[in-house]
Amino acid sequence: MIKDYEDFKKFILSLTTIDLNAYKEKQMKRRIDTLIARHKYDGYDSYCKAIKEDTGLREEFVNYITINVSEFYRNPNLWKTLEDVILPDLISKFGPRLKVWSAACSTGDEPYSLAMVLAKKVPMRDIKIIATDLDEQVLEKAKDGVYGENSIKGLPKEFQDKYFEKMGDRFYKISDDIKRCVEFKKSNLLKDPYPTGCHLIVCRNVLIYFTEEAKKDVYEKFNKSLVTDGCLFVGNTEQIIGYKDMGYSYDHLFFYRKTN
Repeated sequence: MIKDYEDFKKFILSLTTIDLNAYKEKQMKRRIDTLIARHKYDGYDSYCKAIKEDTGLREEFVNYITINVSEFYRNPNLWKTLEDVILPDLISKFGPRLKVWSAACSTGDEPYSLAMVLAKKVPMRDIKIIATDLDEQVLEKAKDGVYGENSIKGLPKEFQDKYFEKMGDRFYKISDDIKRCVEFKKSNLLKDPYPTGCHLIVCRNVLIYFTEEAKKDVYEKFNKSLVTDGCLFVGNTEQIIGYKDMGYSYDHLFFYRKTN
């Protein structure tokens, strides 16, 4: 019997390996209660029985709570900093074959944006981006590479013209050349092993939903994943509290370097 939210969190951990304790409780509980009410279940117990038996309902739940909001080239001024300052420095230090990780990549907008920006600096054959997310549904969408016009409206026109083919009135398909630059994998930031030897990690607008303890844990793991002088690029609503104690230095707004 799932009596309350505490029981619900334990059930979800056993069913999906998602630890809801790592998310801000008030915000997450409100989202889950809204989802349960939308499906007209009378509480946690009946909803848990339903998602245990119905794979589609369970996938919907995972997709809903992982808060997949993404778009290409989000916050263009920060992407220009990446293009004009960060990437040239990394390439000068480590060469053209940078190891890049897009963590919590959602529908692929971010790693594909990275590939396009990198393609201005190095040959496409040298670009290999690891892109991970917890949600298998969004990873499948990312692999398909088909997007609505709202997703790409913030992209520079040079990228739209070069890397997208229009499909019908409202959809655009990304080029195979860019798709080949990105390898998508399922991964849970809270429990799975992290890649190592990364020169650049991009994780934006995801950790704002985590508790302070969970954030600190993830930032410390990112630090271990980076090579010395590698860079972490975070979202425009995020800042790393106590970054020096975690082994980072402040590089540019929303960019942090690994110092040790």
